[in-house]
Amino acid sequence: MLDIKRIKEDPAAVKAGLHAKEVDCDAAIDRILELDEQRRELIASTESRKAQQNKVSKEIPALKKAGQDVAPIFAQMAQLKAGIAEDAAKLDAVMAEYRTLMLSLPNLPDADLLPGGKENNEPLRYVGDKPRFDFAPKHHVDLCTELGLIDYERGVKLAGAGNWMYTGMGARLEWALLNYFIDTHTADGYDFILPPHMLEYMCGETAGQFPKFADEVYKIANPTDDRIHYMLPTAEAALASVYRDEILTEADLPKKFFAYTPCFRREAGSHRADERGMVRGHQFNKVEMFQFTTPETSDEAFDELVTKAEKLVEGLGFHFRTVKLAAGDCSASMARTYDIEILIPSMDGYKEVSSVSNARDYQARRGNIRYRRADGKIDFVHTLNGSGLATSRIFPALVEQNQRADGSILVPECLRKYLGGIEIIEKK
Repeated sequence: MLDIKRIKEDPAAVKAGLHAKEVDCDAAIDRILELDEQRRELIASTESRKAQQNKVSKEIPALKKAGQDVAPIFAQMAQLKAGIAEDAAKLDAVMAEYRTLMLSLPNLPDADLLPGGKENNEPLRYVGDKPRFDFAPKHHVDLCTELGLIDYERGVKLAGAGNWMYTGMGARLEWALLNYFIDTHTADGYDFILPPHMLEYMCGETAGQFPKFADEVYKIANPTDDRIHYMLPTAEAALASVYRDEILTEADLPKKFFAYTPCFRREAGSHRADERGMVRGHQFNKVEMFQFTTPETSDEAFDELVTKAEKLVEGLGFHFRTVKLAAGDCSASMARTYDIEILIPSMDGYKEVSSVSNARDYQARRGNIRYRRADGKIDFVHTLNGSGLATSRIFPALVEQNQRADGSILVPECLRKYLGGIEIIEKK
């Protein structure tokens, strides 16, 4: 959520920032300013009536004692009470619309981002050598099927299109990746979290996914009451709410977490031929990094998360690039994002395997997450997140980049200890 003071001080700058994100919120911002004015007027009116009500009520005992008629006073009191109730009803309506519009505004992009969409994304660096083959390389679907790593047909039978089932060495390889991520983050001093996979609505609202993207998640109706839960699309949705409605201390920060969860998304299911297999799916595994920081240290935390994600990919021996996203390609909640993109040979292009983002105080304002500075002042924290990593694209890249002429796969050295020392995966 944006700071209303920022909107009021320079609405033109806020509009320009959102235009850079390719979002037209001019009418919404104008309406927010109108509602804020109405809100302040109604609050002032209510306080004035309550002050008058208190003053009149104090006069009643003296008038009664003097034997004067207090009926007019009671009539005035009733009129004041009715006015207060009318103002309260108006204020409720104003605040409901105000809150809805405020929640609908995306985060402002950082000033150094290029405006526009993905066509203005800026590759910052390339790492490693592109894989080259002296034979005709296979698609990961064919490799995984021939080596018995993935059962695509039975995955679809169990859960429908956009799903797959790891089998045998494929399941072990998937788990080896997760263990590699977990061990790396633990060694870096991050606290391991296993959050619930089924979340309350407020988690999505705090993270900035709701209300705009509420239809892109899997919802679960509770048969015993009217509460609606949803399956988390990423651990960020849970981690962003860990300290919702709490006040931390400056000494508590930064808080550094990572979490493993399966992720559930309805938006999967591309029909593009080059995205067959596991590149897009309704369920996939991911380890997510998350930090709560002070505003002064959030840029440093962002650089740390980017470096961690890059090292994970580099440790697997992959060629990849790091891309600074243009304002319009950043998600609604984020002020800046760098993507780490890996080359999947069969797609002849790069695919994002980690997205590292800084939300600044946007999520903290939505979730009322604050901290007390050493001088006693209370301020909003900054929140940052980054994939560390998602496996659904790492797995096919690993299989394709490490394939050999005989159809076997070379296991990256960093994963071998999790597979009992196995170096080559070959057909049984």
